[in-house]
Amino acid sequence: MAEKEEIIGITNPKSNFSEWFSEVIAKAELADMRHNVKGFLVHRPWSVMTMELMYDYYEREMRRTGHKPVWFPALIPESNFKKEAEHVEGFIPEVFWVTHAGDKKLEEKLAMRPTSETAMYSMYSIWIRSWRDLPLKLYQRCQVWRYETKATRPFIRGREFFWIEAHNVFATLKGAEDQVKEDMKITENVMHKVFGIPFLFFRRPDWDKFPGAVYTYAADSLMPDGRIIQQPSTHLLGQNFSKPFDVKFVDKDKKEKYGWQTCYGPAIWRIFASVIALHGDDKGLRFPWEIAPMQVVIVPINHHENKSVLGYCEQLKKMLDEACVSVEIDERDYTPGWKFNDWEMKGVPIRLEIGPREVKEKTATLVRRDTKDKKKIRVKSLVRELESEGEALSQKLRREADSFFRKNMHQARNMKELEANLSKGGFTKIAYCSMDIEGVPCAQKIKDELHGDVRGERADKPENPKAGKCIVCGKKAKHFVYVGKQY
Repeated sequence: MAEKEEIIGITNPKSNFSEWFSEVIAKAELADMRHNVKGFLVHRPWSVMTMELMYDYYEREMRRTGHKPVWFPALIPESNFKKEAEHVEGFIPEVFWVTHAGDKKLEEKLAMRPTSETAMYSMYSIWIRSWRDLPLKLYQRCQVWRYETKATRPFIRGREFFWIEAHNVFATLKGAEDQVKEDMKITENVMHKVFGIPFLFFRRPDWDKFPGAVYTYAADSLMPDGRIIQQPSTHLLGQNFSKPFDVKFVDKDKKEKYGWQTCYGPAIWRIFASVIALHGDDKGLRFPWEIAPMQVVIVPINHHENKSVLGYCEQLKKMLDEACVSVEIDERDYTPGWKFNDWEMKGVPIRLEIGPREVKEKTATLVRRDTKDKKKIRVKSLVRELESEGEALSQKLRREADSFFRKNMHQARNMKELEANLSKGGFTKIAYCSMDIEGVPCAQKIKDELHGDVRGERADKPENPKAGKCIVCGKKAKHFVYVGKQY
């Protein structure tokens, strides 16, 4: 036991983010990186239980807004990719190809899906016949595979990751545009309000939009080191896929028309990285109540000497189980202090300490993970108190994340100020010449000289600099864009 107590807890402070992040993943048993295929991660129960809950919240919101679930095959024929030129050019370098089945070479290469447009839309062309079939709003939770050539990092950048992808078809352009707005609202309702992850939606520059899209709106959040992590993105595809995939319908006027399409991709895997990073502290993880893999841990104290303690803990667990609160009793043969540290590291929102005094008084000592405050709770009001404290904990984590996010918003009037701001991390707002192809040289200069990336203009309120000039080239500025260093 002494050896185990020596290794419990996090040794790196969160201010040393890279090492802290790796240590938390290992010691909190979220994942194991020793699988011998680079970029592929072994997911352990603590992370899977959390991400299952995250999936549940997202899928409930998707269904509430009219989406229906589907499951599509993981393999896509090469010929499907070639139907949309811009899409294939964007994704071919990232594709894993299946070329053999057993010892036989396949007649056509099969791609392990990097995304599912080219798989799903070939079926949409069969399913959609009339305006009565629209809108078609389908989604799937699945894995995708991309041959990521940059350095991989658990839950941030990998070659296999887990997400939800929604693919929708509408009779009109307005219907598709409204869906993009709804996707952004879904992101707010789930990722921010439930998971506590703040973000800004940016309209990406033309050179950074989704391959084949008319435009892309992408949500960017921040990690504790000030670097940007992209979260859900939504894409107006227009008719760029419906025409090559023959997704068309007979409208009310009896004329045949092509559908208007959108797609939306919240990556649960990456959002989980933000949950770890933004809410964690020097002691380890801190989970919001709603998505904690375990909401309450009951720690018996002196239960070996007093047999009534364990029986009382079982009664509490039964009561909480019936109230749909996820709970476990920690009967492991370690000291209470060791258990406290272990569960704090793993981010369990609330700990109940139960000893002979609590048994006698019919109470429980409640300890919140975020504040460490202790309070005695009467058993008859325990469920109500747990739900109240859990909600308060989630709100506090969200407020802290929002505060961190706001403090990392900057503005620069010239390249020198931009360089200084980029060294601090976060987002820097600048006057910029153009979001179309004319703006590429300026974006490249920012990347080459300052290692910054142009993320785009605010999707919710694009701003016109009016008389301003681009801080890079000096030409008339048409946009305010945001720049930062990304993962």
